[in-house]
Amino acid sequence: MPGTVLGKGKEIYKSGEPMTALHLITAGTVQAEYPGGTYQLKKADVIGICEICSEVHFLSYSAMEDTTIMTYPVNNMEALDDLLQKHPDVARVFLLSLFRQINTLLSQGSISEMNCATLHQNLTSDYEKYKSLCARYRVSPRTLDGLEDIAAYITEEDPDIWLNSYYLGLQHVYAGAASKVLVQEPGLSIGMLRKGSLDFRKTYTLLDEQNNYATQILQFYINNTGKDLFDFYTSLYYKLGANSEDAASLGADIKRMIQHFESNPALDANQVAQRVDSFRSKLSAISAPASSSDTKEDAPSTTILSDLTGSLNTILEYAGDEFKEADSFRQHVQEYKKLEDKNAMDDTASRLRKRLTAEFYDLYAAVFERSMNTPMPIPVKMFVFFGYVDEELAGPANCTVLYNLAFGIEDQSNFGVYTYYHWLLAIYNGEKPPSRNEFDEDFTDYLHKQKAQGNLTASQVSSMENDPLSRVKFELENMFQSANKVTFGRISTFCPLFTADNVLKDLKGSFVTVTQVSKALESIRSIDFSAFYRESMDHENMDIMGKETIHVEYLPDVILAPNVGIRGVMWQEIEGKKRNSPGRMIFSIFHMEDLTTSMIRLTGEFRWEMCKRIQGPRWNDVSEKSLTSEYFDYVQFYRKNHELSGEAKERVRVSLQRAKNSFKEMFVRDYIIWVLFEGNNSPRLNKVARKILFSYCPFPASLMASLSQNPLYGELTERYKVLASQRIHHLEVLVQKAKNTGNKVPETLEAEIRYAQGKV
Repeated sequence: MPGTVLGKGKEIYKSGEPMTALHLITAGTVQAEYPGGTYQLKKADVIGICEICSEVHFLSYSAMEDTTIMTYPVNNMEALDDLLQKHPDVARVFLLSLFRQINTLLSQGSISEMNCATLHQNLTSDYEKYKSLCARYRVSPRTLDGLEDIAAYITEEDPDIWLNSYYLGLQHVYAGAASKVLVQEPGLSIGMLRKGSLDFRKTYTLLDEQNNYATQILQFYINNTGKDLFDFYTSLYYKLGANSEDAASLGADIKRMIQHFESNPALDANQVAQRVDSFRSKLSAISAPASSSDTKEDAPSTTILSDLTGSLNTILEYAGDEFKEADSFRQHVQEYKKLEDKNAMDDTASRLRKRLTAEFYDLYAAVFERSMNTPMPIPVKMFVFFGYVDEELAGPANCTVLYNLAFGIEDQSNFGVYTYYHWLLAIYNGEKPPSRNEFDEDFTDYLHKQKAQGNLTASQVSSMENDPLSRVKFELENMFQSANKVTFGRISTFCPLFTADNVLKDLKGSFVTVTQVSKALESIRSIDFSAFYRESMDHENMDIMGKETIHVEYLPDVILAPNVGIRGVMWQEIEGKKRNSPGRMIFSIFHMEDLTTSMIRLTGEFRWEMCKRIQGPRWNDVSEKSLTSEYFDYVQFYRKNHELSGEAKERVRVSLQRAKNSFKEMFVRDYIIWVLFEGNNSPRLNKVARKILFSYCPFPASLMASLSQNPLYGELTERYKVLASQRIHHLEVLVQKAKNTGNKVPETLEAEIRYAQGKV
């Protein structure tokens, strides 16, 4: 088949143009453009293969250099099926290109989702800072119109987390010898092309949604009306003058905005230039030195960089002979440093990351054991806290931040917040039991199972039960490796080593602190006050309380994995088998998304899993009233529910579809809406879902009072008040009984009354 040469800059297709053929690139480079980004197609890639299920192209393509293509007149699945029947060898080329392109887009989707969350967080923060400065200088703040209508980004439908690994695996399979057999089955090839094309379209749609959201956020910073944050900040800067103590901070913010505007292709370049030039000319007119906001960032401390020179050798020497793979790890780190793209999907990069990951965990175990007896130098502290191994991988600026943070980190377990090192230390000291493994076995169960299988003797089991390092090893092998990868967020490109490539926002600003965790939990408890309460009994005051149920709060332990990541994990709802114990939530120590939003999601998951734990096998039996059973019944039989209108039923169907038919995931999404919107008097749920959440995740008394004025909540609040007053009356009878018998009223009883009143 003769090839066609396309000149550099040639526009091949525009988005929206009809699909007429597939084009195999035999030489040159083509740029594919999607909403918010681009990627490159090279030799052996196929233009249009990802859109074969569509009648039109939704990507745009252009030649970046002189490019040669071979054309296949295929524009639909039927024609493609005929081609594969006649030429099965073509299937391998088409599939490999499809897999490469899907993996590229899926990786971009993770980054784009994180950027959306960051944009809203920055917008809110910038506007709050503006209002705070106005209040400080007694300047009347201007209102940013429409800001109240913009919520934090919550995607309607996340791509399955396993898709990246799935297509990466297929790419490896079809790149190997097995492809010769697989391509002989044209039905298999056409099926994979069809599924891949549909998954690509879903990911593209999500990126389009995220790009639209980012553009919407950007309009608050700069727009045609001039009533935007850029004008707010510059006007305030003019008022305060260059000598104000806040001028440098304002100038730095304005510079940051300008840099973002000038590098964003979604904005009108002429409009940006006009606004920026106007600002700079006014600065000159009021004699404010532009250098106040244009100075370069302070260079990293030479002393710090000197201290960190040869960090890898320092860490390996500290680990000592216990770490047998020192030479191999050193070599692999050097190879990793040489990779141009450390998140590349090719076999070489994937194998290298896999080897580094295995060796990293062995090194971590050796370093932890050594730290029990030997003080850690600062590079080793940076290793155990952040996954840092090498100053060149981290970059000079990041090294400075990590160095300073590592010096300031202390054991904050009394606040329920642990670095991963301090978490292992708590397990070593017997303060916390190890987490359950993938078979839901705690440490003791695991040992006895090993004994029953003949893998351990009775004396070995007895020795390991009392050996703190055995407990730590169990935690490292079961929880650490899985949680570290999941919190990172991009499983297919995961490597536990700290690298500058993974730092996608301000490192210091994303560092998770006790204060941030406390604020996130408090914001949830201000809406769902009973989220972390468990039913219990007051055994110390049985003479007064009898078998009366009380509620005790167990806030979750928050564990900070040593990585830069984008996801949180609800790891365990209880410790071992003890129901009245804290749950375990895990975040990256540098969490690149909004912590509060992530914490709300995990609290929804906790609510669901805790109810299942308490209810046991009857968790979905509606005759046994509970959160999970009522919600399960609601979703399972929504079509027959007379309380729901036809429109509401359709929304339930769509929501369930978006949740991949997972009742738990659908509940978690409803719970997020409950906290973010319903709790702020902005109804979004249907009446059935609202009733369930109102019953099992009630609002505090102060919020209940304000919501009672809303007709949608009126009946619910009245019903709740009746039930609460009955409970309070019963408890007050116990109080009076204690007083009549001359006994002191137990604090637990007074606390239970406050709980029943919603005033905890």
